[in-house]
Amino acid sequence: MKMRNSYTCPLELTHDIIRGKWKPIILWQLGKGAASPSALQNDIVGIGQKMLLQQLGELQNFGMVQKEQYEGYPLKVKYSLTEKGERMLNIIAAMQEIGIELMKEDGREEFLKNKGLI
Repeated sequence: MKMRNSYTCPLELTHDIIRGKWKPIILWQLGKGAASPSALQNDIVGIGQKMLLQQLGELQNFGMVQKEQYEGYPLKVKYSLTEKGERMLNIIAAMQEIGIELMKEDGREEFLKNKGLI
């Protein structure tokens, strides 16, 4: 994803960076620590390899994640958050807190317990 040439406000740029179904979830998972693409795919239910790699590439282009490749065979790759990614994670954590509150209000405590969130 490329940056647009014009924005109404800086919030639009931030929204563009985390827009979509997968990017906030990828950032959340990487907030737990560096991970290989296969580990991320296992942890994120429903994401395909092609989509994961595309989303990681976009996050990398925006400076939110970094890719580290290790020498040797088999090829080993890990992704981790950059300093910007860590700052973006704070925003996502606030969104997570609101989601938890809304799920509690909706009676979904069992789901939250199963995920270790309450």
